[in-house]
Amino acid sequence: MKPLAERTAELKQSNIRAITLMLQGVDGINLGQGICDMPTPDPIKRGAHEAIDGDQSIYSYYGGIQPLREALLEKARTYNRIPARGVDDIMVTVGSTGAFVATMFTLLDPGDEVIVFEPYYGYHCNLLTVMGAHLKFVRTEAPDWAIDFDTVESLITDRTKAIIVTTPNNPTGKVWSRDELERIRDLIVENDLYAITDEIYEYMLYDGHEHISLASIEGAYDRTITLSGFSKTYNMTGWRLGYAVGPEAIIAKMGLLSDLIYICAPTPLQHGVAEAFEMSSTYFTEMAAAYDRKRTLMCTTLEEIGFKVPWPEGSYYVLADFSPLRDRFEGFEDDMTASRTLVEKAGIGTVAGRSFFADDADGDSCLRFCFAKEYPILEEACRRLKAAFPPA
Repeated sequence: MKPLAERTAELKQSNIRAITLMLQGVDGINLGQGICDMPTPDPIKRGAHEAIDGDQSIYSYYGGIQPLREALLEKARTYNRIPARGVDDIMVTVGSTGAFVATMFTLLDPGDEVIVFEPYYGYHCNLLTVMGAHLKFVRTEAPDWAIDFDTVESLITDRTKAIIVTTPNNPTGKVWSRDELERIRDLIVENDLYAITDEIYEYMLYDGHEHISLASIEGAYDRTITLSGFSKTYNMTGWRLGYAVGPEAIIAKMGLLSDLIYICAPTPLQHGVAEAFEMSSTYFTEMAAAYDRKRTLMCTTLEEIGFKVPWPEGSYYVLADFSPLRDRFEGFEDDMTASRTLVEKAGIGTVAGRSFFADDADGDSCLRFCFAKEYPILEEACRRLKAAFPPA
């Protein structure tokens, strides 16, 4: 038979999915995949039920239903302080991943260079690779994950087209500061580049950190596509609803491409999530407080066991260094071995550090833990970890 497309040659199942499957046989707790297993808020569920019962089941406009786009426009202008000019600067997508795919196909040609910060979100890099983009990596280091802007600037060539910014970051929890975003703005303006920002964890912030959208920085909007979604904020990862905000000319092309690939996001679910914008703002403060409590439990547990833990500033992940455990326990030679060890000895799923680096060796002493669990389940996970790997 003739070979498959070359773009599939390097594709393989992510470590995240592999660990999820491994846990099924051991009655495990999955602290690897960011699946948000808390309940979806009732107003959203009621809105979807009413839409289904009302037979709102045909294709929507490919950019999304009007009430949802109007609500997103208001949210972008107020919470994000993005100077969106109207609803035509907004499109609803099949998850934030669908927004990223539409952005990628709209902005990039095969061979274009894209700057990515490590540790990175693997789906971004895998999709860019399938697209035929050439990736250039800027390494950041724990505990503060500071950006070396001299390195960023040195990587820019005539072939560079875009820079990817994820804030709050997956997997590190880094929240980009205004100064850092202003420096990115300067680079994209001076070098005629685009920025693609993934801001899906925008409401999960700790220790007084503020979420700032790059597109809100003066001079950045016309060069920036802002991506976000509802999956993480409202515990609805399986609903696959996201959105993009950007200049109308770019969003229009993205909408056409999204129409070709997806047609539209699920119509009754769009009506459901539109109800989220009628919820009290206390939802966000209560959610942030709940996640902060979970962050404290997760990070203190790992520190007691012996991990080096850079506490996240945002999101619901911890990228922790297990290298101090090598002198006390077997099974921590590298990240893949450590990941299996936690499954076998504690029934706990994590993600191997190499999933977030271009060079596997750069992640060989790290594991990513996700604390987006019901608190009693997270407590049980932490109990299992301390029982299997007693504190020194």
